[in-house]
Amino acid sequence: MIWQLNQPLEGSNHSYKYRLAYVVDERCVLRYDNELGKGNHCHVGNIEVPYQFKSIEQLIDDFFAQIKQKEF
Repeated sequence: MIWQLNQPLEGSNHSYKYRLAYVVDERCVLRYDNELGKGNHCHVGNIEVPYQFKSIEQLIDDFFAQIKQKEF
């Protein structure tokens, strides 16, 4: 899910709210999101790492590339 906002969320420097999740066997193994106050980050299994947001197109490309490479 990707939403266009009127202003950036706290912790982000762009006007999008997003949550992209890849679920395998009812378990989220990869998630990109920017929840309020935490900014852009990625969850790989139980590990949370920062994500450098450049654009919506790059976000989607990075998400699917990570799935394709099975980097989770």
